[in-house]
Amino acid sequence: MNVAEASGPGKRYGGAEGNERLTAMTGAVLLILLAVECYTIVRIGRLLTLHVFLGMLLLGPVTLKAGSVLYRFARYYTGSEPYRRQGPPAPLLRVLGPVIMLLTACVFGSGVMLAVTGPSYGPPSGWLVLHRISFFAWLFFIAIHVLAYVPRLPRLLAAEARAREVLAGRGTRLALLIASLLAGLVIALLTVHLAGTWESFG
Repeated sequence: MNVAEASGPGKRYGGAEGNERLTAMTGAVLLILLAVECYTIVRIGRLLTLHVFLGMLLLGPVTLKAGSVLYRFARYYTGSEPYRRQGPPAPLLRVLGPVIMLLTACVFGSGVMLAVTGPSYGPPSGWLVLHRISFFAWLFFIAIHVLAYVPRLPRLLAAEARAREVLAGRGTRLALLIASLLAGLVIALLTVHLAGTWESFG
């Protein structure tokens, strides 16, 4: 490891291991929130407002997880030694990563546009069609992603929680996660009223 890696900002914030723990923490929160969001789809008639609220709330942690993953990607491919030592994801997961990020952007982007534009009283709008198709495609690929990474979560979360395994930057990681949830909450509170047009349409 060079001097810059040993004493620079990466070391101060936990480096490659800190990035892995931040991704795991955010992923655990997303797993819970997305499970609830998927449940609202089953009862969308009664839970439409909650569906919209959670969708907007998720924008914060989804952005944080995408940022942490892209940061690891950039550090790995620019030759950072700690990230190179961790190695890349398995070949299948490496291929699926960009696909999942693109589908996630489609699902949430089309969802936001549906909330903003409101329902169509004619044939289903292009945003609704995109939202439905991208969701089912996203669900298939995210299931593979979750099955691959969930077994690692207990170890990473336990290591982050244990006092004897404190890694530099733990406070920053927690602050980033809380900030992402608060940002999502602000967006959700400011936009939840948009569900009203869909409630009336229903």
